[in-house]
Amino acid sequence: MAYTPSIEKLINELRKLPGVGPKSAQRMAYHLLKQDTSELTALSEAISGLIGKIRYCEICNNLTEAPLCPVCSDSTRDQGVLCVVEQPFDILAFERTGVFRGLYHCLLGALSPMDGITPEQLKIDSLLKRIQEGGIREVIIGTNPNTEGEATAAYLMHILKPLGVIVSRIGVGIPIGGDLEYTDQVTLSRAFEGRRIL
Repeated sequence: MAYTPSIEKLINELRKLPGVGPKSAQRMAYHLLKQDTSELTALSEAISGLIGKIRYCEICNNLTEAPLCPVCSDSTRDQGVLCVVEQPFDILAFERTGVFRGLYHCLLGALSPMDGITPEQLKIDSLLKRIQEGGIREVIIGTNPNTEGEATAAYLMHILKPLGVIVSRIGVGIPIGGDLEYTDQVTLSRAFEGRRIL
């Protein structure tokens, strides 16, 4: 079946989203076509509103609309404990538990030699700088428990131990191969409370 150029373009753009294949993109496109103009306008405005407004926090690389994210600008948080995560959505996952009251550092990825992602491409230099500036007593490695996350955790443990900070890893409870973004709050809470010193 041939699509109009506009529908073809929409389907192609939807396919770029993670986990969306050709059939899903087609279903989404048809769903959008059935919506009234006000709903499509609201969606369009929400997407276009991201341009120029969303940026990375100057300290931790979380997503924000201001120079500093809400976590970094909250002086009531424990400034001596830092949780290192892969992506900003991992910060949201931890924040939903209500267990952690320290600060975060987002690497914006994980080591993956197969995909050509090396330490130089991650926000590791800024992590080291934060620790070397002083005040950080513990670094909790909160990377995903999959191959890339474990490789990143091992690398971080190797470079952080000589800096004289306590290095811990989130504990058991999260299945190997899982993503933090999709882990339920109870499991994530237990994993955080059960972290271990490396």
